[in-house]
Amino acid sequence: MPPDYSGQNFRGCSFKGQNLTGANFSGKDIRGANFTNAILKDADFTGAKAGLQLHWLIVLLIVAFVLLAQGVIYSISLGLSAASIFDTRYTGNLFIGLVCNIVVVVFYIVTFRKNLITGLGVIAVILVFVSPVVVILVVTFPKAFPVIRTLPKGLAIVFGLTISVASILFNILIGWRIQSRDDQDAWFDSVVNTFAATGGTSFYGANLINADFTGAILENTDFRKTNLTLTRFYEAKNLDFARVDDTILANRAVLNLLVTCNGRGKSYAGANLRGANLKDADLNKANLKGADIIAATFEGACLEWANLTITQAINTNFTSAHMTGACIEAWNIDSTTKLHNVDCRFIYLLEYPRLGTDDRERRPSSGEFQPGEFTKLFEEVLNTVDLIFRNGIDWKAFINAFQQVQVENEDTELAIQSIVNKDGVFVIRIKVPVDADKEKIHSDLKQMYQLALQEVEKYKALSQARYDEIIRKSTEMTNIVRFLAAESGNVQNFQFGDNAGNIFMTNSNDASRNINVGRDFNATGTINLGEISGAVTNTINDLPTSPEPEKPGIKELLTQLQAAIEADTNLLQEDKAEALEQVKALAEAGKSPQEGAMKKAAKTAIKILKGTISSLPTATKLVEQCSNLLPLISNFLGLG
Repeated sequence: MPPDYSGQNFRGCSFKGQNLTGANFSGKDIRGANFTNAILKDADFTGAKAGLQLHWLIVLLIVAFVLLAQGVIYSISLGLSAASIFDTRYTGNLFIGLVCNIVVVVFYIVTFRKNLITGLGVIAVILVFVSPVVVILVVTFPKAFPVIRTLPKGLAIVFGLTISVASILFNILIGWRIQSRDDQDAWFDSVVNTFAATGGTSFYGANLINADFTGAILENTDFRKTNLTLTRFYEAKNLDFARVDDTILANRAVLNLLVTCNGRGKSYAGANLRGANLKDADLNKANLKGADIIAATFEGACLEWANLTITQAINTNFTSAHMTGACIEAWNIDSTTKLHNVDCRFIYLLEYPRLGTDDRERRPSSGEFQPGEFTKLFEEVLNTVDLIFRNGIDWKAFINAFQQVQVENEDTELAIQSIVNKDGVFVIRIKVPVDADKEKIHSDLKQMYQLALQEVEKYKALSQARYDEIIRKSTEMTNIVRFLAAESGNVQNFQFGDNAGNIFMTNSNDASRNINVGRDFNATGTINLGEISGAVTNTINDLPTSPEPEKPGIKELLTQLQAAIEADTNLLQEDKAEALEQVKALAEAGKSPQEGAMKKAAKTAIKILKGTISSLPTATKLVEQCSNLLPLISNFLGLG
């Protein structure tokens, strides 16, 4: 049970390094308390009062008065020095007064127009060049520098007082600008907060995951190095006077958003909102383009018409959010992104319309999402890996790569969910389990595909005419359709043509070359079925013979299948070669049928064989034989 500290006084107490998960500090006085490196997950600080204890506040006030007195003395001295311009008894005093006035004017103008740092920098540059001249004057006019022996009369007094008052007023202006959080002097604000937080409540290095500071007073509090994932700061007071270095609160706009939960129409483009708690926030028409919202929560938030282009939304919670009209172009989501009960009638896939049109890829293209449709649509997309081929695709190479990755990831069920051709850009979506290593699968597929493409180097010696014929055959879409047809319904959205593309793309890129690859060709450019058949026969002969002549075993069944394929006159040579390769794969699996990798390879081979014969007439002898042989072969290999 989490500790409950209700009714207790915690001013100046130390909880350093303690595990206070779920502790209740609501409404408590924690001024000066030390929570350094404490674990405060799910802790309740609603209405708590943090900051400085009374004795520390008195010390800081004394220091502030000392600094104020120094400022007044500086301003008076500045006025006296500036009034030296009216002291005509010594040329040196005249020069000093002139230089002082120029420096003061330049400093005021630059500081007002730019910032305090720039103003001080200009003064430093002036001093570098003026110092040698002053040294010369000190030597030349020694009597001029015991400052001013007699106070100037008349105009000199008025002028000196004017400069002094102006200096004081100018200091007040700079202080007001810092107090109003003007970005021009934000550095000074940080310095002030650092000084003021000394002795205040410290959460340095603490774990504040899901802690709640709603309505808490947080001035002079140290939040450096804290874990603020999902920490709630709604209506917290004086948080802008806390020390928040190295946290998302360091961005003043983000801090204000977390406190007010009102970002309607504002821009947070590229902002770091990682782990931000924006539950029920109003972000209508907000610009979150490129923002990092990983692990943040927008539960119940209004994101209608918001720009979520290229946002990083891994492990982000959008439960019950309102997202009608939002733009989600190239946003990055995965299976950890929560989209439960999202209220959305339609969304846009493009930030700007296509060139020459007003098309922003509205989804749905017409009408509206019915309740739950948006969530269902994107949950289907989340458990996928997308391969994008922008410069064409070699289907043979892709099939080979896909089969190889299936074998290497034997414990992961992979299936082609959809293929889309949008203006020549192919998107192949692979369905994967929820817990699959999507990054590894994507990387493996790209790598295997590139290796398959390299085989094209073997055919450079072919004549151009024969090469073109190979290209044509190897890119026939019927080949890939046959393969996909064997996926038993896994192909859910197989579309081609300019109007295709009714699909949502996530983050993947693959700029593959438009090269097509054949296989098993000899030097003359023809398929050598004899060599392929011989290799298949040798592999089958390595299998054990059935002990019962009347009951064929795996060896005999594969021999029958090989003979049926070779005797068929309806298959193209290329398809026949492919089918024989799959018989060979089944024979290899028959040697070690219990191995997971072999079972995977056998299952893929049977799918390809089914796809190969799917285009043949049902009365064909090969189709009849395969319908009898393949189930028996599957049983022998333990494929069910």
